[in-house]
Amino acid sequence: MTVTAEDKARIARQFIEAIPFSQALKMRLDEIGNGTAVISMPWSDALVGDPKSGVIHGGAVSALMDTCGGAAVMSHPEALAGTATIDLRIDYMRAAAPGQRISARAECYHLTRSVAFVRATAWDEDEDRPVATATGAFTVERVKAEVLP
Repeated sequence: MTVTAEDKARIARQFIEAIPFSQALKMRLDEIGNGTAVISMPWSDALVGDPKSGVIHGGAVSALMDTCGGAAVMSHPEALAGTATIDLRIDYMRAAAPGQRISARAECYHLTRSVAFVRATAWDEDEDRPVATATGAFTVERVKAEVLP
C-alpha cells in the first residue's frame, strides 16, 4: 500500500478537524507535508488567561503546539497512520500580544521504530520573537502493508 504526501496531508487535516478541542480553539491547518506542519488559531476572549492584560492562556498555546507536533508526525515521509503525545516540554519565552493570531510550526526531525521526536515554535504577528518553543516525543503508528493473496 503506497501512501502519498497528499494522502498524509488529507489524513492529518481530517484528524485535526475531527478533534473537538481543536475545533473549540478554532485551529486552522495552514501548511503540512514532509514531516512539518503549521497550525494557527485566532486570539479570543474565551482563551484569555489574564483578564487585565488580555494575554492568551499558556494552555491554549500548549494545545496548539501539541496538535501541530502530532500533525508533523503524521505527515512524515514514512507512512504513519496515527500518533499520540508521549512527552511535551514547552518553554514560554514571552506573552503573546493580545488580539493577535497565534501560529505554531513543528518539525518531526527524528523517527525510531516506535517514537517520533519533534521541535516546535509558536509566535504571534511578531515572527522574529517566539512566544514559546517546545520539544516532544510522540508515538509512531505505521501503516500496515496490504497482504496480497
